[in-house]
Amino acid sequence: MKKEIFLMSILGVLFFAPFSEVKADTTNFKIEKQDTLQAKKSLGDPTDVKADPGTFQIKPLKYGYNDLNKYIDAQTMELHYSKHYLGYTNKLNAALKDANIKSNDIIEILKKMDMKNSALRNNGGGYYNHMLYFDIMSPNPQKQPTGELKAKIDATFGSTAELLKLLDDAAAKRFGSGWAWLVVKKDGSLAVTSTANQDNPLMPGAEVAGMPILGIDVWEHAYYLKYQNKRDEYLSAFNNVLDWKQVEENYKKVK
Repeated sequence: MKKEIFLMSILGVLFFAPFSEVKADTTNFKIEKQDTLQAKKSLGDPTDVKADPGTFQIKPLKYGYNDLNKYIDAQTMELHYSKHYLGYTNKLNAALKDANIKSNDIIEILKKMDMKNSALRNNGGGYYNHMLYFDIMSPNPQKQPTGELKAKIDATFGSTAELLKLLDDAAAKRFGSGWAWLVVKKDGSLAVTSTANQDNPLMPGAEVAGMPILGIDVWEHAYYLKYQNKRDEYLSAFNNVLDWKQVEENYKKVK
């Protein structure tokens, strides 16, 4: 009798153990799923981001914080858009008020600005630069330029691949914080350049003056959470979300 009870106990353990493991695995899956959903909820909604009343308002993001996650993580996107870009926008409006500038044309403001006015220089640049940066990224980007812009790139740089190498090189060699740019110069030619901090090629005294149609942010807040000090990896990732359709639209506006 004791042997039978012992055998029954062993069989029971063998029979129910696999189901216990499945239940545990299912529970863990549910917990992980809940954590993922909670993380997404904690990011907030980019459409809720609004600047304080003023001349300039933050430009709506065309995608969600998580939509570029494979290349640029959602937390970085949220902090970059809802804190940094928003901050520059609010401070720009305050700087315009202090300088008694009534214009609502940011390009005109940047071209005519007093470069000694650090509040206007930093925040005007920060507003414009980020507006361009977020606009040229997409979760479903057009991977290559076409039409007139492609012909211009090929004639100037040899190929799009060569242009991207020059942009990555300019971005990688920019010491500290700053930007790399593709600009259309006054004579209609294309050029690659970089600027420090929140300066851009529209401002007086720019080393290479022109209208930016593509800008790459190399401030650490643009990539550090995911890539730490590996700026080159961030630059490679950025090329995967660069939307040439929007760059083409920017180019058409300059002509």
